[in-house]
Amino acid sequence: MGEGLPKAFVEIGGSTMLALATDGLIASGVVDHIVIMVPADLIDTTRALVPVGAVPISVVAGGAERTDSVRAGLAAAPEATHVLVHDAARALTPPDLTARVVAELRAGHPAVVPGLPVTDTIKSIDPAGAVTGTPDRTLLRAVQTPQGFEVGLLRKAHALLDTPGEDNDRPTITDDAGLVELLGVPVRVIAGDARAFKITTPLDLHLARTLCAGPEAVVR
Repeated sequence: MGEGLPKAFVEIGGSTMLALATDGLIASGVVDHIVIMVPADLIDTTRALVPVGAVPISVVAGGAERTDSVRAGLAAAPEATHVLVHDAARALTPPDLTARVVAELRAGHPAVVPGLPVTDTIKSIDPAGAVTGTPDRTLLRAVQTPQGFEVGLLRKAHALLDTPGEDNDRPTITDDAGLVELLGVPVRVIAGDARAFKITTPLDLHLARTLCAGPEAVVR
């Protein structure tokens, strides 16, 4: 994003994305323990940024890929029935979205993700850039986090990555629900929230800072 430091440590409204995301999870009232995965050389910096006392927080070294980091977090997490996987880049996620994901887990769904209807027309293309199809956007959702899972299910899904084979045969995984889908387990999609957008580009960062600075700055 051109800020000269890791994205999670970029400031928004006087706080970092990481601290905002952590505060939002705590404010949901349904999270018992938080594990934060960061580069190994930023563990001490991270510990100084996160709140102390509300819920136990562990900070551990992540990995080269998203899946590596999630697995490190699972290894460091205490025993539990359910686990949430959340992106610090979705720093303005409202606490009620987290609470709704957990409510669906407790209702018996093994995997739950929030998502928003897709408003753009989507085209699939071939390597040359030619359109190969136009999926019905009413059946599409832009998936957000936190994503919730039964702990045993998520561990089993990540174990798929240990299956021997060529690297180029491994599936491209951009979220944890994608791994669970490979097991044939149904993933429930619930209504997401526009405030849970992923802060990835300078324009996203400008929007987040505007939301935190404007008359409706109480984004929680």
